[in-house]
Amino acid sequence: MKKQMKILLLPLVIMVGGCSYQGALAPDDADPYEKTNRGIFRFNEELDKAVLEPVADSYDVIIPESFQSGFTNIFNNAEYPITIANLLLQGKPLESIKGLLRFTINSTIGLLGILDPASEMGIEAHNEDFAQTLGVWGVDQGSYIMTPLLGPYTVRHGFGDLVDNLFNPISYIDNGVSRYGLKIIDKIQERSDLSSLEDELYGSYDPYQYLRDSYLQNRTYKINNGVIDDVDEFDEIDFEDF
Repeated sequence: MKKQMKILLLPLVIMVGGCSYQGALAPDDADPYEKTNRGIFRFNEELDKAVLEPVADSYDVIIPESFQSGFTNIFNNAEYPITIANLLLQGKPLESIKGLLRFTINSTIGLLGILDPASEMGIEAHNEDFAQTLGVWGVDQGSYIMTPLLGPYTVRHGFGDLVDNLFNPISYIDNGVSRYGLKIIDKIQERSDLSSLEDELYGSYDPYQYLRDSYLQNRTYKINNGVIDDVDEFDEIDFEDF
């Protein structure tokens, strides 16, 4: 359900952010390496069209939607310790305890997260990462960087991802084939979920700038608990998977 809501709401947020994206952050302020970043963006585009998009399309045809939803739920639950740890680091011990309770319930009664009985019990889900924690602590986001394969990042977000990996249970699976196999399936599922957004991205005047500004806005209002300008209630949406 969480992933479905993301897909339903993301085009609206992109549209809202895109109405003024040409006048957003100046490249010299947020994107000092724009020339290099654009080259990497073009490389990622070609790779996506040649490999990732065909794989995701085949995945959609082969794997039933109910199974895809189950995979999404399992991965969201498996990675929830990241949120639990960051809630604690952000000075939210009560939310962190509730998060631990949510993870325990969904991992047991919910069959490793396939089901979400915790939400039915009124225990809401959060989405926190260490980059957000660093932002709460006052650490500057640093420069915008487009990375090969992994997509858009800031320096703060990139460092935060490295730390979050320490809290990800999937990273501690002893069997390397199983560990990387699960991560590959997770990425294919993410790419499949984003297929419906291609027209929004590539229909814009400048897809590179559109993605950059949307991504930076998203990271800002995540740190501000979902509040940025006049846009509310979209704190669960991720642009980085583009």
